[in-house]
Amino acid sequence: MRRVGLVALVSVVLLASVAVVNAGNGNAVPGWHSNSHKYTAIAVENPNTPGEWSDVLVRESTPDAVLAQHITALNACDWKGLMQQYPDTYQLRLPGGVVITGREATAAVFAGFVKAPADGGLCGITFSEESRQVTGGTIAVNWVAQSDLYEDYRGADAYITDDGLMVQMVSTFDGAELVLK
Repeated sequence: MRRVGLVALVSVVLLASVAVVNAGNGNAVPGWHSNSHKYTAIAVENPNTPGEWSDVLVRESTPDAVLAQHITALNACDWKGLMQQYPDTYQLRLPGGVVITGREATAAVFAGFVKAPADGGLCGITFSEESRQVTGGTIAVNWVAQSDLYEDYRGADAYITDDGLMVQMVSTFDGAELVLK
């Protein structure tokens, strides 16, 4: 009986240690996949491409995977790839106290971003991570945006993830601050 109790205690301690380690490294967060019932996605149409719709959420396995998907889609100017991460309750917080709320408003913001520069968009900018700090499902990143058209531009974002999705972002990005080369 003592041996079973000791084995159970050691197992609990090891599991708790894994949970503490994982909560701070961008890997799976304990309890992270328990909220799938609260995130939904209305169908939204790409303003740039009538007939292109996003109505599905694609959940990633870890906060790191959510961020990697976001950066990959952003750098590829992939509107649908971006929208697959944002539930109906998504919020984007920008400089000046601007808050973009919901999939429809977010769809319009990112549609503007992924357009070609000749059409008033920012496609062609590549975002690269310079540093990060992870706390649970939140990843704070300092980044640099680089392109052939603009001087290097640095900023920071906090990516708040839950249940494999990007549920909120706080960003210092301000397209008006980009300087042409």
